[in-house]
Amino acid sequence: MKRVIFVKNEVLEQTRLAESTLQKWEKSKLIKPNGLTSGQAPFYTAQTFEKIAHLKKMEDLGYKLEDIQKIIKKVGFPKTGKKLNKTANADEFLTVGALAERVNVSPRAIKYWEDMGIIEPDMRSEGGFRLYSEIYVYLCKLIKDLQLFGYSLEEIKVISDLFRDYVAINNNLNVYSREENARKLDEMLEKIQILFEKMRLLKEGIDRWEDLLRKKKKEVMGLKEQNQKRARKNERKKNE
Repeated sequence: MKRVIFVKNEVLEQTRLAESTLQKWEKSKLIKPNGLTSGQAPFYTAQTFEKIAHLKKMEDLGYKLEDIQKIIKKVGFPKTGKKLNKTANADEFLTVGALAERVNVSPRAIKYWEDMGIIEPDMRSEGGFRLYSEIYVYLCKLIKDLQLFGYSLEEIKVISDLFRDYVAINNNLNVYSREENARKLDEMLEKIQILFEKMRLLKEGIDRWEDLLRKKKKEVMGLKEQNQKRARKNERKKNE
């Protein structure tokens, strides 16, 4: 499931907090960003956002920094009942632009694939800021491969849905009924076999073109050499 995140500007705007105050709390180690995007912009999870909102309430009530530190150290933050996510690695997530650059496609292509449901961001802020984990570099390259194999985006969407089903079934065999599992797994095997056949035909086509291009390259180079000899011969005749 995608995690909700907040970039710094969203945190400041929604809590009506001064950036200097946030920096002060971070310097005092009351809170810290949960990670950085590939562009080195800090982001915060929903749980960290709640902590910031709690600190803001304490400050509004007149508590000074020293008092807030003592209270948090003694009683901690209020429990939300939600399991906290592990702190993200600074290099773990990519923005749309960074992902597009790594895959060598336009940001518009990434957004379109997301709109179609082919890919899903790992994190999304309330303001629409999206982050993708490193694995999406590999997955997006696979999407490009399928397009080279002649798959339409609609067909790729079917494959991505089946892949998500595979992950769900692999994690928990009881996620679907036995009948539904059987149907989905048979469909996966069918799609795999179709892809194998397309790859076989593509390899045969590549072999044919490599053989043809090697021969034609040699022939073109021969013609080029003949043409150069012809030019030199004509030059000599002019000089006689």
